[in-house]
Amino acid sequence: MGDLSSAFAEIASVDVDPDGDWSLPGWLYTDPEYYAKEIEEVIRPSWQIVCHANDIAAPGDYRTLDYLGESVLVIRGEDGQVRAFTNVCRHRAMRLVEGPSGCAKKLICPYHAWAFETDGRLTGVPMKSDYPALKMEENGLHAVAVEIWRGFVFVRLVDKGFPSVAEMMAPFEDEVAPYRFEEMQRISDVRLRPRAVNWKNVGDNYSDNLHIPVAHDGLTRIFARSYEISAHGWADRMKGDLVEKPSANFWERFYQAHLPEVPHLSQTAQRRWLYYKLWPNIAFDIYADQIDFMQWIPTGPTSCVLREMAYALPDDRREMKLARYANWRINRVVNQEDTWLIERVQQGMASGSYGAGPIGRSEVCLRSFARKIRAIFPEARLHKAPPAGWSKR
Repeated sequence: MGDLSSAFAEIASVDVDPDGDWSLPGWLYTDPEYYAKEIEEVIRPSWQIVCHANDIAAPGDYRTLDYLGESVLVIRGEDGQVRAFTNVCRHRAMRLVEGPSGCAKKLICPYHAWAFETDGRLTGVPMKSDYPALKMEENGLHAVAVEIWRGFVFVRLVDKGFPSVAEMMAPFEDEVAPYRFEEMQRISDVRLRPRAVNWKNVGDNYSDNLHIPVAHDGLTRIFARSYEISAHGWADRMKGDLVEKPSANFWERFYQAHLPEVPHLSQTAQRRWLYYKLWPNIAFDIYADQIDFMQWIPTGPTSCVLREMAYALPDDRREMKLARYANWRINRVVNQEDTWLIERVQQGMASGSYGAGPIGRSEVCLRSFARKIRAIFPEARLHKAPPAGWSKR
């Protein structure tokens, strides 16, 4: 693996990848040794979305995110501050809370009743005098880094120099601002969808432009030729504009005809479906009627889980509720089509006949992602896997 400081400098450059005309090789999507390195050098140091600040509006409200063998607890303190900790008691490593959400004025360990404040301090230990080595001030909950961007709460397990969410989204702030993310409320609870694919396969498909007219008939009907992609450093942008020609599909036609006006959005945004993919595994789907986030969390070399939640501004109009339902019906089909695609691509990645494929100039998002991976892992330039043990040398 290369030095990260020089790798990031290379990533920031334009057209510096000598292998830029090739996709990432198939072995990166199946190899357990590479997977272990990628978790440590890409996923653990990256920002992961947990929830919206409005999901933890009151003191003691918390949400959890379980990934990479860790359970992270995001909680609002009595002072109003949002903090994150590993969901681990400092006594015998018991999990303090269960489930995706809850509220607790104190975090009481269900094993031995050690008590922690919402700011992480250890304040209660039964039989405290029985622990000669115990220093209360040194045994508070283990803190995890938090970033709040436009109301959304992100955590990061370790810091290896990747940019903040605000830095990644800086090129799009003017476009995003009118949607009023900070005021949004959750309209669906967390959804977890396991997939038998490497996590990169999901991200590659998300920002792949060439498959839209081939594999997504519905999106092609409602976007026509308006779908575009662009790469912007650490984030990709995709968009499609709804056409006026009525679709032959009932729910697509219903959405086209009955999506109500959203007064705070421009005329362009009223009819635009906007997508952002953030390094390395998070996406925002933005519509006039609602938004959702999706992240694809690795669970093994050839498996991951899709984690999603949807948000919107309060709007009790019947036509808005129907538009949101129509949106869901349309995208349910898109998700089914994408699942079929990525599962079969994953099967192909395991073939000994596949090395790396040529990549087109228009595939700018795939090129951008591959350049980052190759800058961090020079071995990713190899079309076939190196001998076992390469990561230890």
